[in-house]
Amino acid sequence: MPQSDHEQPSPEEPQAPPPTPFDHPLFLPAILSGLALWFGYDGWFNPEMKEHLDFNRYGFGLLLIGAVWFGYRGLQEMKESRDAEGGDGSSSGPPAPGS
Repeated sequence: MPQSDHEQPSPEEPQAPPPTPFDHPLFLPAILSGLALWFGYDGWFNPEMKEHLDFNRYGFGLLLIGAVWFGYRGLQEMKESRDAEGGDGSSSGPPAPGS
């Protein structure tokens, strides 16, 4: 029986699912930063938001702390994965002028 050009992967080789934007280490910090901006605007600059000032101001502080914390951890994760892949952090493009 002739073999087809399109071979099926063997069952021993598990395939990882394709990555999604939600898998990026800086996805959560970006969302938290956006929410912190929204809460900060409502807490200090929006003149119509007088009922929930404390909620927005405390929410701004908590979201800002979360964005900074998870942003730092996301950057560390990106650095570790880059180091694990053997990259030294330098670009593979043309050399910079003057070097």
